[in-house]
Amino acid sequence: MTPLPDSFCPSDGTRVPSGSLAWCCPLCRGPLDLDFSPTPAPLKSLTGRANSLWRYAEVLPLATPSVSLGEGRTPLVALKDGISAKLDYLTPTLSFKDRGAVMLAELALRLRPSRIIADSSGNAGTAIAAYCARAALPCTVYVPFGTPSKKLEQIRAHGARVEVVRGGREATASVAREAADDPDAFYASHAFNPYFLHGTKTYVHELWEDLGGRLPQVLVVPAGNGTLLLGAALAVAELYGAGLLDRRPALYAVQAEAVAPLAAAWRAGADDLVEETPARDTVAEGIAIPRPPRARQILRAVRDSGGTFATVTEDQIRHAQLDLASRGLYVEATAAACWAAVRDGALGERTAVVPLCGAGLKSGLAAATP
Repeated sequence: MTPLPDSFCPSDGTRVPSGSLAWCCPLCRGPLDLDFSPTPAPLKSLTGRANSLWRYAEVLPLATPSVSLGEGRTPLVALKDGISAKLDYLTPTLSFKDRGAVMLAELALRLRPSRIIADSSGNAGTAIAAYCARAALPCTVYVPFGTPSKKLEQIRAHGARVEVVRGGREATASVAREAADDPDAFYASHAFNPYFLHGTKTYVHELWEDLGGRLPQVLVVPAGNGTLLLGAALAVAELYGAGLLDRRPALYAVQAEAVAPLAAAWRAGADDLVEETPARDTVAEGIAIPRPPRARQILRAVRDSGGTFATVTEDQIRHAQLDLASRGLYVEATAAACWAAVRDGALGERTAVVPLCGAGLKSGLAAATP
């Protein structure tokens, strides 16, 4: 069995030994990173490997999977004007969160906690519930009041216990973290646990392979907790560092205008979140994160890539969701946010890929403005 890497705090350098159930830095309570710098395999060596994200074994901190559901290797289809969509809603639980959830379930199997705790606005909780079911691990998912009923139904169907918190996303995370402080609990947090990011990075490794060893000029990514964005940055660094890319793509991070703390910090030229502004309701509930724990890392990753932030209105998201549906792609509102940001030519002549991260069946079409 492959030894687990240690974790460390990117803010103060505090190290956490492998095998620990600690979910955050013991000093600052911030998220952890992995002490793990892999080298990707050359393109030609990937031929004939498993048709899942596990084909990129060299860059994964866990090997020999036992709970895989065939996650990854999702299609890439053209939209228009040099922009393509990666259909990451075509995964076992119908969202890209499967990429990270399978890593957390594999890790939990190694650590053998008494229970697994997660918090989510729906998709991450669903994915973690499914992979815990696959691994026969007990799981409790905390969700905010107002989580779409279809997502709750899916979580419960996988056998997880659902705890509905009377409050928004921040209140839900607070309750879950309190429960996760139990020394025998495993906090399957897509925001805090670095293994999740090493799952989501396979999104970019797949793009690189499917595009014949290159990447588009722009990677358009949603920015809530930033798990896909930071995973993308990890993959780009790995590929570029190994000499498998001749240039790094720009990260074009998208937030809903109603909840855009990262975009506000970006406009202010800040390295971290600036003064808190009241969040409003948004149909893109999956990226409605008022205080993402990895804000500093997200802002730095976008800046280092030469990218930028964009915000989209509720009407833009709704129109983008309908536009994608008219093209045969039925996704949830959150998944339409990236297309909303670029479909009218914001990227000019540059090539780009947008992720379609969650299926429309999870929450239906966003209601029209009254």
